[in-house]
Amino acid sequence: MIVFFFLMIALVVVVAAVTLAVIGGGSEAVLPEAEPDRVADGLPESRPVVRADIDALRLPVAPRGYRMAEVDDVLERLAAELAERDARIAQLTAAAAGPAAAPADVADRVDLGKGGER
Repeated sequence: MIVFFFLMIALVVVVAAVTLAVIGGGSEAVLPEAEPDRVADGLPESRPVVRADIDALRLPVAPRGYRMAEVDDVLERLAAELAERDARIAQLTAAAAGPAAAPADVADRVDLGKGGER
């Protein structure tokens, strides 16, 4: 019976010590700050995203993370659509400035006469 009371007192002391360690400490933080769930994606915030930003983007791999081939396919498609959009904007800007200002390589990449289809 004495052993039982000794074990109960020891259990109460351990539980109290753990509780004080977790919530105690006053202004000092006993537990370290948790790391953020997401890392910075590396895309620029001060300007629009361009194809080179997508080409340089590398997402972190974690256990039970994403399927790299699928994400790479999506990023490749996004990069191609951004490049097409930028070419179309450049062509429309050049067309608004006048036909003499339109560079030949931009006119070759995007054909607006067919509704942007290739």
